[in-house]
Amino acid sequence: MPTPPITPLSVLDLSPVSSGQTPGEALRSTLALAVAAEAAGYSRYWLAEHHLNTGVAGSAPHILAGLVASATRTIRVGTAATLLGNYRPLQIAESIGTLAAVFPDRLDLGFGRSGPPKSSGEPAPRVVPPAGSAEAGPADRVIDGLLVPAPRPIFGAVLPRKFRLQGELLGRFPGDTDNFENDIQDIIGFFTGDYRTKHGEEVTATPALGQAPQFWIHGSTAGPSARLAGKLGLPFGANYHVAPAGVLDSVAEYRSHFKPSAALQEPYVIVSADVLVAPDERQAHRLARGYEHWVHGIRSGHGAIPYPSPEGALEVSLDAEAAELVKDRVDTRFVGDPHQVRDGLRTLQRAIGAQELLITTIAHDPADRENSYQLLAEAWGL
Repeated sequence: MPTPPITPLSVLDLSPVSSGQTPGEALRSTLALAVAAEAAGYSRYWLAEHHLNTGVAGSAPHILAGLVASATRTIRVGTAATLLGNYRPLQIAESIGTLAAVFPDRLDLGFGRSGPPKSSGEPAPRVVPPAGSAEAGPADRVIDGLLVPAPRPIFGAVLPRKFRLQGELLGRFPGDTDNFENDIQDIIGFFTGDYRTKHGEEVTATPALGQAPQFWIHGSTAGPSARLAGKLGLPFGANYHVAPAGVLDSVAEYRSHFKPSAALQEPYVIVSADVLVAPDERQAHRLARGYEHWVHGIRSGHGAIPYPSPEGALEVSLDAEAAELVKDRVDTRFVGDPHQVRDGLRTLQRAIGAQELLITTIAHDPADRENSYQLLAEAWGL
């Protein structure tokens, strides 16, 4: 009987900055990790986009993607995700087209829809009612062995001032996410040569023309991103590591709207997971310290802090309210020895029906992060 194919594993890297580390050191760690991930058999190396966070150096994914592609030879390189409202479509096409021309058949371009609300009084993006409130949905559930936690609020009731400032500095405006579908169509059109202005004029975007990357759409809810990925027949990136409460609904929405395309005949899902592997469970949980503090910085609206050391994390404990805010993230992180994490990820894959898994790992010491990916690759059979 033939051995079934091994489900691909890929990497999502935020270029985290640890306490005592400079952003330059964090970015060089990203390049070293990319080389190691390629050698270990990972399929893709994707870069996130975050701004105004002291604990994250990954704010320019298109530039960093070029550096990663230069440092590696075969692994696919891309973004997860390029936040469209932060750029004009032509800028994205030219930037990624430049990389695709130099590194043909290796570039992935993931689209993300994050942006400001239409008015200052509207809820922040992705806000869900706090667990236990009158408006809250179901409690924590276990579905096919997978923990699907109750929703938690993200950023509180209204988008924090820091994120509004980020939008202002990037030239965002309320409601600009309404252009999401048109922007994607324009970007694809620049690569295929089908772009036309509203007056019917042809535009050639050199060097994008004829150098199309693989296009993806990423989403956290059963909302516009999931539906658009299905409508356009593109692969979908489902977000378990940041928004685990909505992952099953988002994937179901994508599949229910899927239409075959030239790119894809059947739905294709990659699902993200936050992972930390060590040689034994006790060591893994020691290295995992500090994660809840780091997530709380994001969830509270202050931004990611430099990632604490295991010893430093013990000096300050989160209070009950803060711990509740990040409980879903902590509970859905896969931490343990290689076999424990492997089995947990198999459960995630089965419950989602995913064709691929996207692994993100954060640890204070870059060597521990690299070792985690190596141990997982070996246990998975890459």
